[in-house]
Amino acid sequence: MLTKAYIPYRGYYSTPFVRWQGSLANEHSIVLGANTSRRFFESKGWDPKMVEYVLVGSTVYQKQWFYSGPWAAGMMGAAGVPGVLVSQACSTSAFAVYQAGMGVETGLFGNGWCLLADRCSNGPHASWPNPNGPGGQVISEDWVMDNFGKDPWAGGAMIQTAENVSRESGVTRAECDAITLRRQEQYEASLAGDRAFQKRYMFPVEVQVSKKKTVSVAADEGIFPSTKEGLAGLRPVLPDGVHTFGTQTHPADGNCGVCVTTREKAKELSADPKVEIRLVSFGFARTKKAFMAAAVAPSAQMALANAGIKASDLAVVTTHNPFAANDIVMAKAMGLDANAMNNYGSSLIYGHPQAPTGARAMIEGIEEAAMKGGGYVLYSGCAAGDTAASVVLKVG
Repeated sequence: MLTKAYIPYRGYYSTPFVRWQGSLANEHSIVLGANTSRRFFESKGWDPKMVEYVLVGSTVYQKQWFYSGPWAAGMMGAAGVPGVLVSQACSTSAFAVYQAGMGVETGLFGNGWCLLADRCSNGPHASWPNPNGPGGQVISEDWVMDNFGKDPWAGGAMIQTAENVSRESGVTRAECDAITLRRQEQYEASLAGDRAFQKRYMFPVEVQVSKKKTVSVAADEGIFPSTKEGLAGLRPVLPDGVHTFGTQTHPADGNCGVCVTTREKAKELSADPKVEIRLVSFGFARTKKAFMAAAVAPSAQMALANAGIKASDLAVVTTHNPFAANDIVMAKAMGLDANAMNNYGSSLIYGHPQAPTGARAMIEGIEEAAMKGGGYVLYSGCAAGDTAASVVLKVG
């Protein structure tokens, strides 16, 4: 359990998430993320030099990604501040935020900035030397699609892991369609009142389309609303499977930023000093080969145990749910109401840019808890390699 790491209220942002090959398709994710963080700091009147360490979470290689941490710090306006690259597939946000919390808890630094930035669009294509190949042919890899399509350890695509868990847990096609429609309703709640909920945390991203023209993207792009009839008419992705293209997420582009600091600094930076957000605990798990969604519940149970609380103590639960079965299986395992999770949106609907996905879910959980007057927030999500990570926060 952590006792010293805090997040300032509204000391975070998420850009809109844009379906891949959309408005952010040609933007360098680290450059765009650092520039967005710099603009966010300017909007808050914060001096970037107050940051003592930058943790860049990113999973899809970009040009000169090697320099991500210190490069992003420099572009943010925090020249001279060191940084590190954190890359752990869909768990990247959880790891980065918790590592920042550990830095504060141990006194290593007093103020960390987590920049989570990815672009699934136009993924890089790598060529690897193959001296034994016929004629010296190289081994090639599509960084995004080849990794979506095959886990080198488990041997199958991510969709297969969802179907394996669904089959073992008895999840049905009807349940997947129903929870997707529920998640659509919850996302629509975040759009009510001219996007009132989203505007609590969402920060526009700026795209320079020419030397004289800059376009601001202020809202999610590329979301396809689901209907009962529309989902029912889709064929399963895999033969005899329970998931269709309507009941799984889509790749996207975007970035998030989260400040993790001391209690005193959090009060100073907070939009409302009466609202305290403490980073409480972390949990992780790995399950058997090709059963990725099954790792979420044990990671959440570990985080709850480390926080010294039970599932019944939670005020808010948010998840990364790339497949509809994820939330169904987690809820059954933990005695939660699947329909009461992700009350203002989730990656199943608004997409999955990889590194920033978990951060947006955590931010939405914080804002929901603040609206309720406080309480414990659990964020949980699966990640490549049949793993998962969870974070507990307390909003007071």
